[in-house]
Amino acid sequence: MPVTVRDKHNQIVKGLTKEDFTLTDDGHPQTIKYFNLDTNLPLTLGLLVDSSMSQRTVLDQEKTASKTFLGQMLTGDKDKAFVIHFDREVELLQDLTASRDKLSSAIDLIEVSSAHNEDASSDGSSGSGRSMRGGGTQLYDAIYLASDELMKKQPGRKALIILTDGVDRGSKETLNSAIESAQRADTEVYSIYFKGERDSGGGNGGLPGMGRHGGGFPGGGGGYPGGGYPGGGGGYPRGGGGQRPTESHVDGKKILAQISGETGGRMFEVSKKETVEQIYATIAEELRSQYVLGYTPDKTDSGAGYHKLALTTSKKDVTVQTRAGYYSDR
Repeated sequence: MPVTVRDKHNQIVKGLTKEDFTLTDDGHPQTIKYFNLDTNLPLTLGLLVDSSMSQRTVLDQEKTASKTFLGQMLTGDKDKAFVIHFDREVELLQDLTASRDKLSSAIDLIEVSSAHNEDASSDGSSGSGRSMRGGGTQLYDAIYLASDELMKKQPGRKALIILTDGVDRGSKETLNSAIESAQRADTEVYSIYFKGERDSGGGNGGLPGMGRHGGGFPGGGGGYPGGGYPGGGGGYPRGGGGQRPTESHVDGKKILAQISGETGGRMFEVSKKETVEQIYATIAEELRSQYVLGYTPDKTDSGAGYHKLALTTSKKDVTVQTRAGYYSDR
C-alpha cells in the first residue's frame, strides 16, 4: 500500500513509523509487517491522454508538460513508462520503455481526433463489424486496458496519469470496472482535470481497435489484443449489448475524484493558479515521498471479493492518502 500523508498546509509529512498508523481490513485490525520509505523501488508510469475534440485547446500544453514530467521521473534503469491516447479508440502509442526519446516521440504523435468520422460500421478489419454510435471519449476502456494489460504484470510502484475532462463517451467498460481493474493491478490513478470544450454533437463513429498510428496493445493487430478485448474474440467481452446512454449532465470532475480517491491517487484541476506544470511537480514530489506499507490479511478475513481498507494515524491535523480497498480471488 503506497501511503502519502499531508498536514493541514498540504505539505508532505515525513519521518513517521509504522507505530504511527492503525490499519483495518473490513473493520478488523491488522498487523503492519512491512513499512518503509523506499524511493528506490522500480517506478512504472502510464500516461493516458484524452485526444477527443473537447481537449483541442489544451493538448499542446499537455504534451509539453508530459514530456518534461516523464523525463524527470525515469531516473533508474528499472523505471519505465508507456503512452496511450484515447478518443473514439484506445491506442497504445508506446509500450513500456525506459527510453525518454521513445516516449517523447510517442507524445508527439498525439493529435486531436476529427469531429467528423466516416461511417465504419461496415469495416470488417476489427473483426466485429460493429459501429460505435455515440463513442468519442473512451476513458473507462483506457483505464481498464492500461491496468489489465500493462500494469498488472509490473512490480514496484505503479501510477497512471490521466489528462482529461473526465467525461466518458462510448466505453464498453463501466466506471466501476475501470476502478476495479486499477485496484487489482495495485495501481494509483492521478487525474489532471482540464475542463476543455464540449464536442458539438453526440460523438464519433469510429471502430475500436483501429489505431491511427498502426499501434495497438501487445498481441493486437493495431488496436486491442486479439482484435478486441482479452477473451473478446475480435469484439468485446461478454458478447453484444447496446451502448449505454450518454449522460449530458455528467460531472467529469467528480468522476475523476472518485477514480483517484478509490485507487490511492489524487485529482487535480488545471487553473490559472495551478498550471499543469505545477501539478506534475506535485505528483512527482508525492511519488518520491510515499511510505510503503504491507500486511498479510488474517485467514478469516481473506475471502474472495472486495475488501475495504481504512488507514489512520495518531498524528493530528493530517490527511492519509492511500487505496480504499483491494480485491481477492480466494
